[in-house]
Amino acid sequence: MISANNVTLRIGKKALFEDVNIKFTEGNCYGLIGANGAGKSTFLKILSGELESTSGEIAITPGQRLSFLKQDHFQYDEYTVLDTVIMGNARLYEIMKEKDAIYAKEDFSDEDGIRASELEAEFADMDGWEAESDAATLLNGLGIETDLHYTLMKDLTGAQKVKVLLAQALFGNPDILLLDEPTNHLDLDAIAWLEEFLINFENTVIVVSHDRYFLNKVCTHTADIDYGKIQLYAGNYDFWYESSQLLIRQMKEANKKKEEKIKELQEFISRFSANASKSKQATSRKKALEKIQLDEIRPSSRKYPYIDFRPNREIGNEVLTVEGISKTIDGVKVLDNVSFILGHDDKVAFVGSNEFAKTTLFRILAGELEPDEGTYKWGVTTSQSYFPKDNTKEFDNDDIIVDWLTQYSEIKDVTYVRGFLGRMLFAGEDGVKKVRVLSGGEKVRCMLSKLMISGANVLILDEPTDHLDMESITALNNGLIKFPGVLLFSSRDHQIVQTTANRIIEILPNGSIIDKITTYDEYLESDAMARKRTVYSSNKDAEDDN
Repeated sequence: MISANNVTLRIGKKALFEDVNIKFTEGNCYGLIGANGAGKSTFLKILSGELESTSGEIAITPGQRLSFLKQDHFQYDEYTVLDTVIMGNARLYEIMKEKDAIYAKEDFSDEDGIRASELEAEFADMDGWEAESDAATLLNGLGIETDLHYTLMKDLTGAQKVKVLLAQALFGNPDILLLDEPTNHLDLDAIAWLEEFLINFENTVIVVSHDRYFLNKVCTHTADIDYGKIQLYAGNYDFWYESSQLLIRQMKEANKKKEEKIKELQEFISRFSANASKSKQATSRKKALEKIQLDEIRPSSRKYPYIDFRPNREIGNEVLTVEGISKTIDGVKVLDNVSFILGHDDKVAFVGSNEFAKTTLFRILAGELEPDEGTYKWGVTTSQSYFPKDNTKEFDNDDIIVDWLTQYSEIKDVTYVRGFLGRMLFAGEDGVKKVRVLSGGEKVRCMLSKLMISGANVLILDEPTDHLDMESITALNNGLIKFPGVLLFSSRDHQIVQTTANRIIEILPNGSIIDKITTYDEYLESDAMARKRTVYSSNKDAEDDN
């Protein structure tokens, strides 16, 4: 168990947390939620001991081991992948290295033998002989193939490093597991694996994530940070949302009844306070009036943008024809003879572990890259707007936000443009901020403003939820569901894919595709069944051979 007792954290004069008391118990998974800036990651750092609170204390059950997902992708560059994972249990790794150093000695003494014996006993108690196989199982589950396990961390891609650091946090069955955005940069297969791991994990988990589907799948409880307090709810994210909304409605209804009672008492007092025969009753009602107190309904610190994509023209039947597109980059064939046709009702999610292939295809369709082979043709009634995964070039200038967005608008009126920015929570003086200094989330909201103001009837979106908070992701999800045009998109957000797409195109590792008209959950179910059939067929063949 881990608990926060009267924890307060002040940054300057501002209290980020004040007198927080909360217990996280064994066998539960807690989703820590709150608006951007509420202090979710900061609170995890306080729990882990990386950050000291201004007052109060963190208590951990004696003897329990805490593991915290590291965010420093360069800390382990000189270690192998397998060693990095095992370092998740610092004591076990320390024993392994000390043992190796003793056995490597040329002048092995009696004292060395005694020490080695002590280490071997502790090593066995910690299931040390299973360490490498356990680490390998975690890595394979997250998509890090066996041939990379003895590679140095510095030779991995950023996405691969994220998976290794996650495996490190999970390694060795920690008693308390703290995960800050564990699904970031994971493909959907790896996220599904992590979900199953956490569902079956028997100790304490506290996780921060913007992935609503993930929180709904793994969390038994929800801890909501708002206005420096943490309120604990039993249940997952959807249960928290319904419960919190119900509580607000109940308080509003209670206040309405109280306000009606106040009005009734005030009218009686006003009518009969000067009447001698009614004066006692009027006095009695004055006392009753003084006792009525309205519940304080403090609005949440969360802010929801308004996302609404409205095409300027209706789309025709001919939307997009792709024929035999192939593309090789740095000697690797990322797209191989890709062909498909889109109609005016298609909302297509592009899935698969090869994110680079999806980005390459989107860049070709957006006109940023030329294919090596093949062609594509947009219908004459289409207009496209593209949301790139990497928006660095868009903001590499000294424009202020209003001027930046105005260049993409047919209507050059400042008031009209500010209306789109206001929907995306850029109010007042925010409009004169330079785009170069915007945060990652602010840049994404600018890009969504660009898509809205374009009036396009075809949207191409490459991982649009990166850097967004939960409220913005929810608003984007609703906007995509309502969009009457054609969508081509990739997203790690399971809920967006499931609720938006009516067609799934998976880009396979060899660059070819699987194309199905189906929902995402149905696709996953059929894919799982196909894999089971493949395994069964392989086992049957092996039995027949025997």
